[in-house]
Amino acid sequence: MTIADIKKTAETKMTQSIDSFKGNLTKIRTGRANPALLDTIQVDYYGSPVPLSQVANLSLIDARTIGIQPWEKGMGAKIEKAIRESDLGLNPVSMGDLIRVPMPPMSEERRKELTKVVRHEGENAKIAVRNLRRDANEAVKRLVKDKEASEDDQKRSEADVQKTTDKFITEIDKLVAAKEQEILAV
Repeated sequence: MTIADIKKTAETKMTQSIDSFKGNLTKIRTGRANPALLDTIQVDYYGSPVPLSQVANLSLIDARTIGIQPWEKGMGAKIEKAIRESDLGLNPVSMGDLIRVPMPPMSEERRKELTKVVRHEGENAKIAVRNLRRDANEAVKRLVKDKEASEDDQKRSEADVQKTTDKFITEIDKLVAAKEQEILAV
C-alpha cells in the first residue's frame, strides 16, 4: 500500500462518515415534516416486519403534514398502529385511503434538547473523522518503519491528511449549525 492509497482510503472513509452523519441528522425531528422521519418504522406485512417505504408511498402534503398512501387496502390500520407505537410521538389520522401524519409543534424546551442531540451527533462524527486521521498516520508510520517511505514523505502525508481532516470537520460544523438553525426556527 502506498501513501497515496492511504490518503485516498482515509478520504473515502471520511466521506462515508459525513454521509452517515447527514443520515442521522435527517432522522432528528424539526418543526417541519420530512418523510425521512418515518424511515425507521417497521410495518407488519404478512407476518414479517418491513420498512414503511416498502408498503406505502410517502409524500409531503404541506410543510407540517406527511401523507402516506398504502399500496394495499388492508395495510392502513397496520401502518397507523406502527406509527403510533413508534417513539416519534406522532398521531396519524386516516382519511379514506390516505393517512395524514401531522407534525405537532415543538416546545422551546424540546428544541433546546434537540440542539444538544445535534451537537452530540456532530461530536461523534468529528471523533470518527479524527480516528480515521490517526489510522492513516499510523499506516504511513508503518511504511516509514518498513523503509518503504521516507520521513519527509511521512511529514508531507501527515500535513495532507490534516488538511483533509480540517476540511471534513469544518463541513460537520456547518451541518450542525444549519440543523440547529432549522430546529430553532419557529
